[in-house]
Amino acid sequence: MRTALVHHEDMTAARLLWEDPECEIERPERLTTALERLRQWGLEQRCLQLAAREASEAELGLVHSPEYVSLVRGTQTLSTRELQALSGQYDAVYFHPSTFHCARLAVGAALQLVDAVLTGAVHNGLALVRPPGHHSQRAAANGFCVFNNVAIAAKYAKQRHGLHRILIVDWDVHHGQGIQYIFEDDPSVLYFSWHRYEHGHFWPYLRESDADAVGQGQGRGFTVNLPWNQQDLTLRSGIPRGEGLAWQGRAPGGPGPGAHHAGLCFQGQMRATPQCFSHLTQLLQVLAGGRVCAVLEGGYHLESLSQSVCMVAKALLGDPALPLSGPMEPHHSALESIQSVRAAQAPHWKSLQQQGSTPILNPSTYSLEQRASPVSPGGPKFKAAEAQASAALSSLLDQLHLNPTLPVRTAVALTALDAALVLPADVLRQEGSAPQEETRAWARLHEALAQDKALTALGKVLHLLNGILDGQVSSGIAATPEPALAPTLDVVIRRSSSHGARRLLCVAVGQLDRSTDLADDGRNLWLNIRGKEAAAPSKFQVSVPLPGTTGGFVSCVLALVLPLAYGFQPDLVLVALGPAHGLQVPQATLLASLLRGPAGGRVLVLLEQGSTSQLAGVLARVLQGEAPPGLGPFSMASPEDTQALIYLRGQLEAEWKMLQVAAPQVP
Repeated sequence: MRTALVHHEDMTAARLLWEDPECEIERPERLTTALERLRQWGLEQRCLQLAAREASEAELGLVHSPEYVSLVRGTQTLSTRELQALSGQYDAVYFHPSTFHCARLAVGAALQLVDAVLTGAVHNGLALVRPPGHHSQRAAANGFCVFNNVAIAAKYAKQRHGLHRILIVDWDVHHGQGIQYIFEDDPSVLYFSWHRYEHGHFWPYLRESDADAVGQGQGRGFTVNLPWNQQDLTLRSGIPRGEGLAWQGRAPGGPGPGAHHAGLCFQGQMRATPQCFSHLTQLLQVLAGGRVCAVLEGGYHLESLSQSVCMVAKALLGDPALPLSGPMEPHHSALESIQSVRAAQAPHWKSLQQQGSTPILNPSTYSLEQRASPVSPGGPKFKAAEAQASAALSSLLDQLHLNPTLPVRTAVALTALDAALVLPADVLRQEGSAPQEETRAWARLHEALAQDKALTALGKVLHLLNGILDGQVSSGIAATPEPALAPTLDVVIRRSSSHGARRLLCVAVGQLDRSTDLADDGRNLWLNIRGKEAAAPSKFQVSVPLPGTTGGFVSCVLALVLPLAYGFQPDLVLVALGPAHGLQVPQATLLASLLRGPAGGRVLVLLEQGSTSQLAGVLARVLQGEAPPGLGPFSMASPEDTQALIYLRGQLEAEWKMLQVAAPQVP
């Protein structure tokens, strides 16, 4: 099995024993509801299930002081009145006689997940734990958190498995100040947090939660805070791209062999949709060889939490993410926050320096009247947030019923020349072809398709395309003779449009030209990589030279291809690797992997026959949800590649608002 699920029923034992409106939302049902939903969706059964163990006190000591561990141990014998008195010494915390046992299980679950992933027993995994941990500090409980589960797991991964670089991505609506304090001077751990901030007027009300807190000493640049300053930000509309781009070029060669991310919190009125977490998880899976450990942190609206947990689990299992809906236009406040992060981080990361200077936005320019009133973890606004989240989830449930997991995730249509290619066991090797009448009718559009080999290949391509368009297959790979690739691509575009695809994204790499008689009506977005020059003849025709470095290629994909793809919201993505496409296997598979998100996994890759021996096999695994191979040593983008992206953004960002997230404002 590729994904582990770690939990233990004993973690539901701790509960609030007295009246406290602030703390009552952290309740056992957070775990039981999430686990039940995983079972209902058939996701638990697809995972390797592991029972959590208790962390040892020595393991707790990787982060916490002996005195603090002793204090928490002592809560096992305290009376209710004594527990309430001790809890009152901390901010938004309650203790129970079972707290010590539950908190040790929560840490132990994270450590077991690290072991399972880093020993190769699974590719990735999810730990359902409580109490949460990211607010907890060396000698203090805070914000429902007792022991810092993820911080201990990161220390353990370094000590036990010898990791040198770890990325922690914290998605909770509240800033995980505990993790930040623990690693703020440690360059081996890159801590990235997005959180509601409200210019310091949102819990935990800390100045160091702002963008200009970048770490201390040798750790400067390894703390990255992305603070949201308006509570009505719609995370589905632009924030995923900004969040993903915030890591660009952070550490040459990637963040290291392990990546931990924490937090699924829907209590903070941020209108984040569960689908968003699926897309974010997919973005993480292209890092660190796909070795991702997801550990539950917050999340107090039971329905939205359980939906979000399922979305993360589906992404870890390799299932395509549901397409994001709604207008893909980033909020102005979000753009300001992202620019503030760039300004604060640019002195520490050369890739951000390349992108041009960024204005530093001063939060003091906002009046207090524009800022939200203080909101604590379980404050009086929680019930209103619950109602908003419940309404938003109704449309998601409809989508889930209308978009079940397809029986065939990936199919490959190859010719006899490629019969010896070894494919993963769960990839369908398609043998059929479209009816001859249909194939010949489409072949009449291009003389090059009349030849026997080209006609045979076209029939296989059309049969595979029909399966994708009819919902029988999620994604596919097909090969065609070199002279026939461009005309086959043209037929695929026309066939898709006539078969009900409303919006079709075509990413053509290499010497492939768009047919001159295709209508420029907004139904097709043509993006050519390895064009002669950076050009945008129209909103729906874009050409960019192929970057010559790993950094340039990553910038091209993250700052141009993905913002256009998410902004266009295609029904189907075509990736055509044409003559002299110039992509190495890691680059081609990274491109295909990231393009699974915008169209809900519906991706068709067209290759030239003869280039398929290694590439098709790796592509098949990537379209199944596995991580693409690493790009190798990181090298900076050339000035020419950077200028090409800046030029295209200037030409297109008025029409494609998502490009505003992908790069800083040019002065």
